[in-house]
Amino acid sequence: MTAIKHALQRDIFTPNDERLLSIVNVCKAGKKKKNCFLCATVTTERPVQVKVVKVKKSDKGDFYKRQVAWELRDLAEVDAKDASKENPEFDLHFEKVYRWVASSTAEKNSFISCIWKLNQRYLRKKVEFVNVSSQLLEESVPSGESQSVAGGDEDALDDYQELNAREEQDIESMMEVCEYAISNAEAFAEKLSRELQVLDGANIQSIMASEKQVNILMQLLDEALGEVDTIEGKLSSYEEMLQSVKEQMDQISQSNRLIQISNTNNGKLLDEIQFLVNYMDLSKGHIRALQDGDLTSPKGIEACINASEALLQCMNVALRPGHDKLMAVKQQQHLFSELRDTFARRLTNHLNNVFVHQGHDQSSTLSQHTAELTLPKHSPLHRDLLRYAKLMEWLKNTHREKYEGLSRTYVDYMTRLYEREIKDFFEVAKIKMAGTTKEAKGKFGLHGSSGKLTGSTSSLNKLTVQGSNSRRSQSSSLLDMGNMSASDLDVADRTKFDKIFEQVLSELEPLCLAEQDFISKFFKLQQHPTVTPPLAQPEMEDADGALPSRMPPQAEHRHSMSSEKDMVRLMMNKIFQSIETELNSLIALGDKIDSFHSLYMLVKMSHHVWTAENVDPASYLSTTLGNVLVTVKRNFDKCISGQIRQMEEVKISKKSKVGILSFVTGFEEFAELAETIFRNAERRGDLDKAYVKLIRAVFMNVEKVANESQKTPRDVVMMENFHHIFSTLSRLKISCLEAERREAKHKYTDHLQSYVINSLGQPLEKLNHFFEGVEARVAQGVREEEVSYQLAFNKQELRKVIKEYPGKEVKKGLDNLYKKVDKHLCEEESLLQVVWHSMQDEFIRQYKHFEGLIGRCYPGSGITMEFTIQDMLEYFSSIAQSH
Repeated sequence: MTAIKHALQRDIFTPNDERLLSIVNVCKAGKKKKNCFLCATVTTERPVQVKVVKVKKSDKGDFYKRQVAWELRDLAEVDAKDASKENPEFDLHFEKVYRWVASSTAEKNSFISCIWKLNQRYLRKKVEFVNVSSQLLEESVPSGESQSVAGGDEDALDDYQELNAREEQDIESMMEVCEYAISNAEAFAEKLSRELQVLDGANIQSIMASEKQVNILMQLLDEALGEVDTIEGKLSSYEEMLQSVKEQMDQISQSNRLIQISNTNNGKLLDEIQFLVNYMDLSKGHIRALQDGDLTSPKGIEACINASEALLQCMNVALRPGHDKLMAVKQQQHLFSELRDTFARRLTNHLNNVFVHQGHDQSSTLSQHTAELTLPKHSPLHRDLLRYAKLMEWLKNTHREKYEGLSRTYVDYMTRLYEREIKDFFEVAKIKMAGTTKEAKGKFGLHGSSGKLTGSTSSLNKLTVQGSNSRRSQSSSLLDMGNMSASDLDVADRTKFDKIFEQVLSELEPLCLAEQDFISKFFKLQQHPTVTPPLAQPEMEDADGALPSRMPPQAEHRHSMSSEKDMVRLMMNKIFQSIETELNSLIALGDKIDSFHSLYMLVKMSHHVWTAENVDPASYLSTTLGNVLVTVKRNFDKCISGQIRQMEEVKISKKSKVGILSFVTGFEEFAELAETIFRNAERRGDLDKAYVKLIRAVFMNVEKVANESQKTPRDVVMMENFHHIFSTLSRLKISCLEAERREAKHKYTDHLQSYVINSLGQPLEKLNHFFEGVEARVAQGVREEEVSYQLAFNKQELRKVIKEYPGKEVKKGLDNLYKKVDKHLCEEESLLQVVWHSMQDEFIRQYKHFEGLIGRCYPGSGITMEFTIQDMLEYFSSIAQSH
């Protein structure tokens, strides 16, 4: 073990500046034994690092390699397994538990003892020792010089220092000179002692010889000090001579400094005067424009804009310290304040008059639009007001209160104007939806030559319920879409409704966008954060619904940080507060007239929302249309739910055959209508979800009706209706219903086969019974060629049964079967020939089965059926042609 320890120290730890203190030969517990060494090491440099290193012999040679190293500070626990008995097993708890088996208990105890000493010295008893005998730990405590090997190495660690390369080379050279250095160490030590005494004597003689040189050096230093004293005397005389010159130069310098200060002060005074004259002087022309400038003509407005900008520059000049104490500056500031207040008052009064004047002009044109589904254009008003946009920006920066007052005035005026226009516009739209003006008078009680409604919007909704109920009977369900005359009427009405709804949205969209664009430009609300929007102040209420006397500081701070886009949105919400209500009312009316209008509205509204979001996702138009789209989507979902509910309530006649169910044809027409409406639509996903709900309901209710049918066989109801569904889905090619299309085909095929088998039954009944007995004997173990020897199944019995089914009887039975099938099937689906052909195939299959049994069980008997397959084909063909 000592040799291994020496080799490990030399090959692994010395290159890493580490000392090996203890070593134990171990293998992992419970596994295939692969020996390795655990080594306790410390670094030779400070701060000292203590590690436990796992060393393993290389697979490719006899050298050792370092595999894993753990810091001793990461060791949480040492478990020796048994403190009273000798046990080579022990555990080390690092980040996980490592279980080891030592080659001997003595090595394990020596290694644990070394770990305990290192823990005591460097980790201050951090590691916990479990199942370790107290005697072992007591023996490890250092007492005088009697310490273990590991302890001695550890205590000598601080004084130990390895020889460097130069020292090793010197020692080797000395030992080479003295050949007996190794064989006779005492002689070598005496020789070294004698040489050391010779060196000491030489050093003492050298020191004594150098004393004479020291005395000569001291004499030279004394002479140098005398020369220094002479030079200092000469320098003192020169300094006295220059003292008078220094005083004169100081006087000249003081005079020059005073002159320079005077010049600097005069230059600064001139700069200040020029600054005040240049930046705080307003021309007389600008003063005239601010006091009496014309605010109606373009030239006068331009002059006022230039004057207001000049005034703002003068008022915003950053005065230097002390300027505000000058009388001239105070007078100018007072003049600027008066000019600002005067012009702000003039501008505010003029713009208020412009709002009122434009309002009267706009109101006079409303009558031109009442009979048409168009909204008045406000572009002339916007164009006239945009001339004052720069003045509004000036007012915003100088007189915030007047700016906010003008904003509120404009919003109040426009709210009343737009509310009146939008109300009239939607009344015209509702009249057009309900029919022409003349029809609306007759049906819904409208009066007046202009075709206006006698009541409010709510009264129109109440009146249209009567008409909508009658219309609902024609077009509001899948059950009644099969009526051709009603369907033609529905198409015309729905096309008309679609055009009206599109016209309404097309009129509202440019109106809202133009107004929002104008507000942003006129009130300069598109760049920087601003203070509380003027509209928010009169509308804020506390929790009890009362207006607060003063907003709390936190709320004022929050509103002061609101963006100008929020202010635009608040102004738009106030101006167009009636649009969302009127749109929802119009949508409700359209839904009452015909629930399928929700399909048109969903497509149109989705398109306009998508368009608005592309222009500005945060705009008022985008937000409002998005809210209304939620209502339209809800109506669409109600429409689909209503159709499903009506399917579930379908009742069939007990006396007539079922045929193609009304909701099946209704789904076909619904799908054709929806595919037309939703072609290239943005909300195709909503339709696909509705398709899945409807088709599952159709499938479920077809099966329910088939189970309840008494007149028509269940298989016929399922076969005909699923064939119709399959044909519809194949023709329309609706991708989301591909699985349902395949399912419909599967159901149609299964029920066709089931109906054919059940209807055809066993046309050659006695022959069937005979061969069933033959197959039973074969199943019991009788060989097929021996069946003819059975008494009940001999050749004579077979010939007797075959003679009972001549061709004439078979044809008669097939003719009766054809008439029976014809009574069951409906004419719309034209499946009679398909069913008849399937029955022909099934009959031929049975015939071939019988012939096969005769050939195998009665070989060489020459027994055949009374008719051939060709005869059967002629029977089936002649029966089909005769009918």
